[in-house]
Amino acid sequence: MSEARLPLSRYNVIDVTAARAGPTAVRQLADWGANVIKVEAPASIDQNRASLTGSRHGFDFQNLHRNKRALTLNLKTEEGKAVFFDLVKDADVIVENFRSEVKFRLGIDYESVRKVNPRLVYGSISGFGQTGPYGKRPGVDQIAQGLGGLMSITGLPGQGPVRVGIPICDLTSGIFLAQGILMALLDRETTGEGQWVHTSLLESIIQMLDFQGARWLIEGEVAPQAGNNHPTGTPTGVFPTSDGHINIAAAGTNLFDRMNKAMGADDLATDERFRTGEDRTKHREEINERISVHSRKKTSDEWIEILNDAGVPCGPIYSIDQMFANEQVEHLGIAKSVIHAKLKELKIVGQAVNLTETPQPDTLRMPTPDLGEHTDDILKELGYDDAKIAALHENRIV
Repeated sequence: MSEARLPLSRYNVIDVTAARAGPTAVRQLADWGANVIKVEAPASIDQNRASLTGSRHGFDFQNLHRNKRALTLNLKTEEGKAVFFDLVKDADVIVENFRSEVKFRLGIDYESVRKVNPRLVYGSISGFGQTGPYGKRPGVDQIAQGLGGLMSITGLPGQGPVRVGIPICDLTSGIFLAQGILMALLDRETTGEGQWVHTSLLESIIQMLDFQGARWLIEGEVAPQAGNNHPTGTPTGVFPTSDGHINIAAAGTNLFDRMNKAMGADDLATDERFRTGEDRTKHREEINERISVHSRKKTSDEWIEILNDAGVPCGPIYSIDQMFANEQVEHLGIAKSVIHAKLKELKIVGQAVNLTETPQPDTLRMPTPDLGEHTDDILKELGYDDAKIAALHENRIV
């Protein structure tokens, strides 16, 4: 375990999340030093345990749950809840992503825990909001992508709805919740009290629509599918080369002129149909075809060097293995090592934010724990003696 100080090391977090959205929020806290205890049901009462993120030793679970300790606890029993509330006494944060009514049924909702610890910040993620007509519906990423409008603008024109290739609603809701939790912790420094912070897959993806959402709200335009083209800036898209494809972003008159000069595309520079940005978008298919005639004359690497030297954004289109082998990605060091007792050294995806004085260590503090790996240690920290711990095991509370 690295002993380097990290900015969130003074905070204690109780993690009762599952699937992906909630764990993504907790990962933001854990990676930056928070003392996270992951609470899960004992195997003895969850024989049919299944995870949307695969087996515990699989790539997905290992990537999601690093930098935590693990405690098993049966929250459906009074004894289990008593242990939980002992944890609550010294906690700063709880994070959950149950269906909205489950926390109330278990008796671990915000109002219940704040009676024990009014300084606690309680973070929640739901599918569609904590209340409202859809408040009790189960929510998963792809359903939110569809309801949130994202699938209608993803894919090629006329293709029909297409999901994004990552669980973007889960990931963004987790990151937004972590941001909200940090704001609440800052606010607590002024008020002395915690609060309930919640978001949903639906709200998060609507915020992520950003200009496409504002396009409707302000201009009344419903964005169509645009495929690899930028929705409003032309030319920006994918173009063929002699050995593959590249991305070129030359929207705006200055960039368009630079591209034409660098590519020797005098025919584009003098065509009256392409004089303004509005003209270029109006004639998008024609301009893309004309650019493609020129782009096919050289290799991808040649164009990437020529166009970037001319100040025109241009880059390769990599598969994921090619991306991780790229010299710039290697320089950034975003693939981090973690040492696992059974799986040995693993590479996982690190954080995108860099702090100069308290950086994320190259080797992360802790691997994803096995189920209940730290149960006895955590119970001893709470002041439980050996006899009490043995009784909790015997009664299948932990």
